[in-house]
Amino acid sequence: MPQGSALDAESFDVIVVGAGISGIGSAWYLQRECPRKSYTILEALSSYGGTWHVHRYPGARSDSDLFTFGYSFKPWTEEPIATADRILAYLGEVIEEYAIDRHIRYNHRILSADWSDEEALWTLRVDHNGEVHLFKARFLWMCQGYYHHAEGFTPDWEGVNDFQGQIVHPQSWPKDLDYAGKKVAVIGSGATAATLIPALAEEAAKITMIQRSPTYFNAGTNADDLADQLRALEIDEHWIHAIVRKKLLEEQKGRIYRAAQEPEAVAREMIAAVAKHLGPDFDVETHFTPRYRPWQQRVAFIPNGDFFVPFQDGRASVVTGEIDCLTPKGVRMKSGQEVVADIIVTATGFNLCVLGDIDFTLDGVPMKLADRVTYQGMMFTDLPNLVWVFGYFRASWTLRVEMVAEVICRLLNHMDRTEARKVTVDIPPALSHLPPLPWVDEENFNPNYLKRSLHLMPKRLDDPNWQHTQDYWSEKERFAAIDVASQIFRYE
Repeated sequence: MPQGSALDAESFDVIVVGAGISGIGSAWYLQRECPRKSYTILEALSSYGGTWHVHRYPGARSDSDLFTFGYSFKPWTEEPIATADRILAYLGEVIEEYAIDRHIRYNHRILSADWSDEEALWTLRVDHNGEVHLFKARFLWMCQGYYHHAEGFTPDWEGVNDFQGQIVHPQSWPKDLDYAGKKVAVIGSGATAATLIPALAEEAAKITMIQRSPTYFNAGTNADDLADQLRALEIDEHWIHAIVRKKLLEEQKGRIYRAAQEPEAVAREMIAAVAKHLGPDFDVETHFTPRYRPWQQRVAFIPNGDFFVPFQDGRASVVTGEIDCLTPKGVRMKSGQEVVADIIVTATGFNLCVLGDIDFTLDGVPMKLADRVTYQGMMFTDLPNLVWVFGYFRASWTLRVEMVAEVICRLLNHMDRTEARKVTVDIPPALSHLPPLPWVDEENFNPNYLKRSLHLMPKRLDDPNWQHTQDYWSEKERFAAIDVASQIFRYE
């Protein structure tokens, strides 16, 4: 692979890493709030969209409503829960309307990033179609997402090579996969399985969902009465979007806060709602009664209850328990039960990706993010001129994209006013006695993809300013109050 020369490096004030929903939203704010800044977006994939470009499995959709998952500045005018193709179309409109497309470099995969304290610059080695190019930037805006796009997580089951059918992970869905008339075993019961199963059931002969333990689901209509009423009154779509967005966020706040305060009551209500969809003869206690409290993991929204329909009419069934091994004919459970399948779909999650798995060095010394402490889940101690966009799981991811962008644009403008070349964050002396803690408190939020990779993640402190709380409603107040001229930020 040819090596780029420093003399050939392209230089920008800001490099945004990733052209998914985070990168596109961040670029919009950067253009509006820092119009004099030169920037480019480096995207490893062949097109924009991130998750919505990668996920091509049947039924792929958001389980967040697009009034809050969409941007505040771009009205959403369709059904609240949208399929991947509609979300891509929405992102494409933003890119075109705001001329962001001229800033995006596709098929640009960052290999390494080195910070030079003397130059106050990041130098990136970037693979573009087999050739290495160099880029320099004053500031890195990491929007690459939180999981590996190339491959998902699949447990190491015994007997994988014995299975005579086809094994497919949703992240690597073959275009020509023929599941019509086939027996399909879907391993996993999270948001991916919830979207896959109703789509597969239209053609598959039989679907069996295999889960180690049950998941919470929240079914509702895929419509918003207030939005429909306002449209009937011919209210401007920008007003409709803003009003419905505020209404939905207030409703979500009530649900999530009540789940924390009255977890047993909320659990009973959610399970009862599922039982109503499935009917009196379904064993809800075994298959749809989770072991954890509501919202300790993400709750998948089920538009119009479509996930439950195949279970009602017998096209789908569920097996709950631990897998012993794969066999030539399917999956054997530790109970001895065997699930016969032609195709096994491993909807078993993803592998966490920390800062794009880029090799970071500071003046040539390897940098370990796990040794840093996070400020607001976006900046890190002793890591200069860098922000990481890590969104929400209890609320729409994009809400945090915009909050972070607003703060960072203020920070960049402050650097210009003070002629600072470098910024890092420092733990205040009053908090210096606090021990570093894992990125997330498992009592607060404990999905397996985070638990598997906590050793790779930065640390937090027992202080709301020095962690990612996963609480949008408290963070929106805290972010708005951030003073970029405070002593937390060290400018040089």
